[in-house]
This record gives sequence, C-alpha cells and structure tokens, in this order.
Amino acid sequence: MSLLTLFQRDECHLCDQAVIVLVQARAGDFESRWIDADVELEQRYGLRVPVLRREDTGAELDWPFDAGRVRDFLRAE
Repeated sequence: MSLLTLFQRDECHLCDQAVIVLVQARAGDFESRWIDADVELEQRYGLRVPVLRREDTGAELDWPFDAGRVRDFLRAE
C-alpha cells in the first residue's frame, strides 16, 4: 500500500498540475483515486480535488499546494 493517495478527477487540469508538483517534491510513489464514478468519494472530495492524503495519519492536503508544502506535509507527524 502506498503512503500517499491523490484524489482526482478525469480531465482535471489542476489534478494534472498536482501530479507534477508531487514529482517536483520527490514525494515517491502514490496511488491515484478517481472520484468520478464513486458517489461517496464525489460527495467527500467533489469540490476539493485534487487532495493529497497520507494513509499513515489520515491527514489531507487540499489544493493549491507546491513542492515545499508537500515536503512539509510529508515531514509532519
């Protein structure tokens, strides 16, 4: 299981930018979860995507974020 999950939509330019930021931050492997076809995820994340979630703590980082914020997010307890 990956430490990180990126909640995103199909055809979402902000989601595409978030992937680039994760690469720039050298965040490592992450799982992409597409919310479009999942009613529960749509209700939870619909207007917030992209959202980065740490699976070890449950902490979430809403867009907008940059590489520095991602690195800080990953270092946080």
